[in-house]
Amino acid sequence: IWWLDPELTYGNAKPFVFTQGHSVCNRSFFPCFDTPAVKCTYSATVKAPAGIQVLMSATQSSYLEEEGVYQFYMEYPVPAYLVALVAGDLIHADIGPRSRVWAEPCLLPTAISKLSGIVERWLTAAESLYGPYIWGRYDIVFLPPSFPIVAMENPCLTFIISSILESDEFLIIDVIHEVAHSWFGNAVTNATWEEMWLSEGLATYAQRRITTETYGAAFTCLETAFRLDALHRQMKLLGEDNPVSKLQVKLEPGVNPSNLMNLFTYEKGYCFVYYLSQLCGDPRHFDSFLRAYIEKYKFTSVVAQDLLDSFLNFFPELKEQCVESKAGLEFERWLNATGPPLAEPDLSQGSSLTRPVETLFKLWTTEPLDSVAAASSVDLTKWRTFQTVLFLDRLLDGSPLPHEVIKKLSECYSSQLDSMNAEIRIRWLQIVVRNDYYPDLYKVRRFLENQMSRMYTIPLYEDLCTGTLKSFALEIFYQTQNQLHPNLRKTIQQILSQGLNPLPAIDTTAVTTDTPAMVLEDKVSEATNGAISLRDVNVSA
Repeated sequence: IWWLDPELTYGNAKPFVFTQGHSVCNRSFFPCFDTPAVKCTYSATVKAPAGIQVLMSATQSSYLEEEGVYQFYMEYPVPAYLVALVAGDLIHADIGPRSRVWAEPCLLPTAISKLSGIVERWLTAAESLYGPYIWGRYDIVFLPPSFPIVAMENPCLTFIISSILESDEFLIIDVIHEVAHSWFGNAVTNATWEEMWLSEGLATYAQRRITTETYGAAFTCLETAFRLDALHRQMKLLGEDNPVSKLQVKLEPGVNPSNLMNLFTYEKGYCFVYYLSQLCGDPRHFDSFLRAYIEKYKFTSVVAQDLLDSFLNFFPELKEQCVESKAGLEFERWLNATGPPLAEPDLSQGSSLTRPVETLFKLWTTEPLDSVAAASSVDLTKWRTFQTVLFLDRLLDGSPLPHEVIKKLSECYSSQLDSMNAEIRIRWLQIVVRNDYYPDLYKVRRFLENQMSRMYTIPLYEDLCTGTLKSFALEIFYQTQNQLHPNLRKTIQQILSQGLNPLPAIDTTAVTTDTPAMVLEDKVSEATNGAISLRDVNVSA
């Protein structure tokens, strides 16, 4: 349960509270069997002060104004981690026939402009692929920057961090991913956290089927290329033999399942599901299977064998061909082998968007650097966000770059990038930091002075403390610490403390317990000396 003082909200007017149950935190919210194997309906009574709006992940709600009491009821069985509550200075607007958006008053106009009309388009596309949307309403609430992850698929009420509002393409992907969870994860749930890919891998596959239907194959392939790049980056850092790269991960006693939330769960899981779809010959045949799978198992929890047995029974001709035992691509190897996916999707349909990225990257990284004129003629403002972040990520992978290269990059693109969204700016600023490019350091300071979310602060502090700029990081932290949530302050303190004497104690009167995302970041950072940036691990639930 996260309690926020008014100064940690956008409006600075009223206190705010939200819960984050995934994966095993709701045991501290209410007594429960905190496992995805157990599902039940629930009801709740919540009393709140006047002027505080309360919402829950429920199908029915009512409000007795004279008593200040809200009543909620979830009529369908859900696992404990999907029970969620949020309360604060929230107002709403309808954005479709079964959707509304909730946000603080100062954010609502932006949220409306970004999402009005298109959420229904995504829901309709999902229904055409996987059958009726069973939860009634699909509402969205935008939370303050303290929200520890990007998004959470609470049924009827998706939680999303407000920081993502400025990055249109990331917002689209994040919301569609949570829409997909309405079928994969919420209706049919992994029975054990050791098989989290049953939720995340299938939801990622469904998300990309929805984006293909609504935005075309090229855009979907571009986003997939960006994510698979991140997967291989994470694999390089963790090592191909790392057990967390298995789809079926063994949970040792006392280990928080959220420590296992990584890109393998999403992208290696996606690749396996994509491989299954290719065995059918036509993705529409696989859509038909998934509709039948949802109908058979909705409101229950399943293990991987349930999915694979259903798949082979739905396609008896594949069962006769023993596709589950095909040499090198055995289902058992997909589930239990460490390392990269055994097969990856054909992304050639995205070449019109990915080829310019590859060309520009080669211009900047091929010696001698005599192609600056050609490179500088590229107008990044005309590119899609995912093209720009893919280009910058690859420059990040190659950092530190020769000083002449980083100087020319700044001359060509720095002013363009200044006006772009935070997903783009943070990557450029990481390049600045990793290359010790002092002329642009003031932009790093300005960025951190205006950011309060984990996703846009942790990566920069990690990079600053890995190199020669730790004193610069300390200076910014002490100037900005009061605008950060206590949990985030604690994490940044730990980053800054590596290799130093303990930092002076900071007032944390509102400290709450570590959240799954926080534990994940700390554990991963310990394992890799801080080499993994938050953007590589802190993905939408």
